[in-house]
Formats: sequence, structure tokens, C-alpha cells
Amino acid sequence: MAAVDLTTHPGHLARRLQQAHYLLWNTMVSEEITSPQFAVLNALVAEPGLDQRTVGERVGLDRSTIAEVISRLGRRGLLDKVRDPQDGRRFLLRLTDDGLRTHRKLAVRTARMNQVFLAPLSAEEQGQFFDLIRRVSDAAEDLRNPAEPTPPQGQALANTTHT
Repeated sequence: MAAVDLTTHPGHLARRLQQAHYLLWNTMVSEEITSPQFAVLNALVAEPGLDQRTVGERVGLDRSTIAEVISRLGRRGLLDKVRDPQDGRRFLLRLTDDGLRTHRKLAVRTARMNQVFLAPLSAEEQGQFFDLIRRVSDAAEDLRNPAEPTPPQGQALANTTHT
């Protein structure tokens, strides 16, 4: 059997892209705060007072992952949990002053990192890149949440030989 050309496998390329992002994140943004943790901080800057489930939905993290991220950010003193006055079973999340400062600092670093990360692409190509990966990511979400199916465009998702 002949070797497969992995440059035609989206999973392989996605992993390489993630490795490059991880390296840049750790060198240019933070070794302490992860990209998913920053996404949670960012979501709470945009919408203070969200509950944990909603934050997880906003940033695309599953229930167990969002619970761990929230726990770590709380232990670092970057967010507070307050009981929802309308539903005592829920906790609402707000960034602390340290959390707001951390977000502000990391947002600047993230912008710089993104410039480096996307430097091989022209401005037009960057727009196309985001459109395409957003479309694939959204379709993947639909596969994970079959209760709300969205018909795929074309036959791209029907081909399951790609990894």
C-alpha cells in the first residue's frame, strides 16, 4: 500500500496549525493563561454575568472543559462566581479587576500574535481563510450537536476518508 499524502488531510493540517498556534501563544501571549482561558475572559468582557453553560457555548467548550477552565480562572483570582438571584442553582460569572487587567494585557499580545501567525497571507487571503475555517468549524459543531442539523454545502462532509 502506498503512503498517503497527509497534506490533503484536513485533520493533519489542523493539528499542524494548532501546534504552530500553541507555540506562538506560549512565546508571544502567555505561558500561564491558555487560549481557551483567554476565550472565557474575552466572553465575560463582552457579556459580564453569564452562567458557566452559556460561556461554554459562546467559546465552544464542552461541559467538563468549561468547568475546569472556570475553576482554574477562579483559583487565579481572575473571575468571581455569584449565585444567580433568580435561580439559586446557577452561578453567574464576572471578571475581577485582575481578570480585566489580564484580559486587556493579553488582548494586545493576542493581536500581535495573530499578525505573526497570519503573515504568510495577504489581507484578502486572511478573509478567505477565516471564512473557510469558520464554515468548517460551524459544520463540525452541527455534527457534534445533531439536534440542530444544518445541511452541509456540497459533499465535503460526506467524504470520511480525511483525518
